[in-house]
Amino acid sequence: MRTFTAAEAKNKFGEMVDQARSAPVAITKYDRPVLVVMAFEEFERLQALDSAPRSSK
Repeated sequence: MRTFTAAEAKNKFGEMVDQARSAPVAITKYDRPVLVVMAFEEFERLQALDSAPRSSK
């Protein structure tokens, strides 16, 4: 996963967006991951998985 510092994300916003369209990007602050930026389609896919009925055994 590509990582940007918060300052890099601010200064290279366009590059970060381009990267996030193909794979999630982590944003760090003080060397700790704080956010993940991802394509909206990937977000929708994850939401659908989260709301899908769970099978019980």
